[in-house]
Amino acid sequence: MCRWAAYIGKPIFLEEVVSRPKHSLIHQSQCATECKSAINADGFGLAWYDTRPEPGQFRDVSPAWSDCNLKSIITQVKSGLFLSHVRASTGTATSRNNCHPFTSKQWSFMHNGQVGGFERFRRAGDMLIPDEYYGERRGATDSEALFLVALAEGLADDPRGALERSVAKFEGLSRQLGTAPHIRMTAAISDGQKLYAVRYATDHLAPTLYHRWSKTHQGRAVVSEPLETDEADWDLVPPGTFCTFDGEGVKMEPFAPLGVAVAA
Repeated sequence: MCRWAAYIGKPIFLEEVVSRPKHSLIHQSQCATECKSAINADGFGLAWYDTRPEPGQFRDVSPAWSDCNLKSIITQVKSGLFLSHVRASTGTATSRNNCHPFTSKQWSFMHNGQVGGFERFRRAGDMLIPDEYYGERRGATDSEALFLVALAEGLADDPRGALERSVAKFEGLSRQLGTAPHIRMTAAISDGQKLYAVRYATDHLAPTLYHRWSKTHQGRAVVSEPLETDEADWDLVPPGTFCTFDGEGVKMEPFAPLGVAVAA
């Protein structure tokens, strides 16, 4: 499974999350401790916000620890809201188009997890994407498809509901045509103003998700794994939770795609 880290707060250099901490995202790309695969070497990506509504984006297929361009960017770019991701493929090719984060206009999205048996119903999953958004389908991952369906479901007006409806549709396909576990996921989404994150699974093995407010940086990190092993104040997000991070504020709400599917 992949590892990711996001940040919202006072602008900082990206390296303060991506490379400087003892258990930074780059360290996790080689030595992850809270997932099945310790190595996440199937590409990496960044999406960051500055003075324009749309995020900047940088993705490539090399391991994060060996890319000199990545190291140069994170030591020079400062942002008050950014997403970063190192990828461990669950079956799709190692290509730039399959690397996270994915973007559309002001939105950015990254995902860790799986839709069980997606390779068996990929065509049906792609057919959930309306024509309005299908032109933005660049890769072959379940993650990108999930993002585009969420956009079509009204992400701009109702982030939690849109993602619930999107996940419910893919969960339904997995239950009908795929394999268990049907959904395991953490995801981060942003519109450049707020940061949203979710932790959910159809079994008891939801991927880990933590957050922590830093008084030093005046910002909050939201991560797959704590960035420092000697800090005890990382808060673990409970499974089945949708989070909204806005400044120092944290709002947590239930995330229940199955309830949406039943209601439908």
